[in-house]
Amino acid sequence: MAWRQHRWIRRWIITIVIWAIPVAIVALREIHEEMSYNIVDRDRALTTWEFTDAQRAAGAPARCHGKPDEARAAGCPADVLAANAPRQQAALDEFALRRNTLASYLWHAFVGYWIVPAAFIFAVGLVIAGIRRALRRPPVVKNRAQSTAHR
Repeated sequence: MAWRQHRWIRRWIITIVIWAIPVAIVALREIHEEMSYNIVDRDRALTTWEFTDAQRAAGAPARCHGKPDEARAAGCPADVLAANAPRQQAALDEFALRRNTLASYLWHAFVGYWIVPAAFIFAVGLVIAGIRRALRRPPVVKNRAQSTAHR
């Protein structure tokens, strides 16, 4: 019987749990698409090497391929690694910034598309429950005979 009084809370919980499903689907798709793009962009920046004419003549492009660790293991000259290191570090920093931006965007989307509607629906339910309760109980009418007897 106690649950019957709070039936709207059960309905609210069911509604917000069901509403979480499309919000989660959209969030997961967004994460997958954005991070796939970011990973490809980062890997392209890490595996692209820039050479001077002297480094090309010395045969550095044959030994400098792949990511910096792979190039170092393949015998890439230290001057080529040092010349490309700032650009590659900038790519890693950009990737971290994009990942943090995506997390911030998803947090705001979660709050805006799930928390705010759930709180709004809960508040509307409270107002409706309060109105129904006020209308269900008639106002107390004091009998004049009883009120004078208590004095």
